[in-house]
Amino acid sequence: MNNFKTGLLIAAITALFLAVGFLIGGTTGMIIALVIAIGMNGFAYWNSDKMVLKMYGARRVTENEAPALVRLVAELAVRAELPMPKVFIMDNPQPNAFATGRNPENAAVAVTSGLMKILTQEELAGVIAHELAHIRNRDTLTMTVTATLAGAISMLANFALFFGGNRDSRGGIIGMLAIMILAPLGAMLVQMAISRTREYSADHTGSEICGNPDWLASALQKLDKAARGIENVPAEKNPASASLFIINPLHGQRADNLFSTHPATTNRVRKLKELAQSLMPGKGRSVRKTRERGLPRARQGTTPYTDGPAGSDNSPKGPWG
Repeated sequence: MNNFKTGLLIAAITALFLAVGFLIGGTTGMIIALVIAIGMNGFAYWNSDKMVLKMYGARRVTENEAPALVRLVAELAVRAELPMPKVFIMDNPQPNAFATGRNPENAAVAVTSGLMKILTQEELAGVIAHELAHIRNRDTLTMTVTATLAGAISMLANFALFFGGNRDSRGGIIGMLAIMILAPLGAMLVQMAISRTREYSADHTGSEICGNPDWLASALQKLDKAARGIENVPAEKNPASASLFIINPLHGQRADNLFSTHPATTNRVRKLKELAQSLMPGKGRSVRKTRERGLPRARQGTTPYTDGPAGSDNSPKGPWG
């Protein structure tokens, strides 16, 4: 259902782009703007992972440097049937995480130091599984296509601003001004709607990867509460990157509304709880069947996740021992 909704939203932004292009510059202007926008977003597609990791000061870690974290990512990647992604840590007190990369073969998972301090092993597994779900669902590609179309719409609106567009178009000057203002706004709203849809989808797929929706639900509640009181300075300076994170890193955007890049955490947790209930014996797909697929079982009473040097006694082995 989420994939169908995403398809409809992409179709909507495509139709908006074609309509704006025709009204402003005719077929020729539309094609020129599209070519430029594809070039700009093509560069971003091939280099966005490097750009965003550098933006947040992410440091790549190996198993020698962060053995427990890297082993956990590796185990979950196997369960997700994905190549092993690169693992990064951001020195940032706000608990958060994101995945990036143009495809599963060139993917990276980044977590903040703040996230590592407050989550249990099971909760961290839920977060990592969510990010691997984004990689498996190829959400980076989806958002790149959307960004290409939204960028083209904004560019067409700028053409109308600087060159006057097609003054003979229906609606005259008032219609042209409406296009200049409303078209980019409409494109932004569709982008945000797609982002929220992909978050719900990644929550569901991530729960299947780690095997227990409650792990991710518990993590989301902790992250949302903690992120409210801790400013993410790089994110505030680059709000366009907010949709990358598992929890909205920006202050003042906590509702599931038109201008939110993320669904409300309460809504996400509710859906995860419903999924957990459906996995109980006798309700839909049973826990037994889930275990038969080799997915893990939750352990209770674990302590916050920490990492230590390879081979040390305090180095956790992951949620599954």
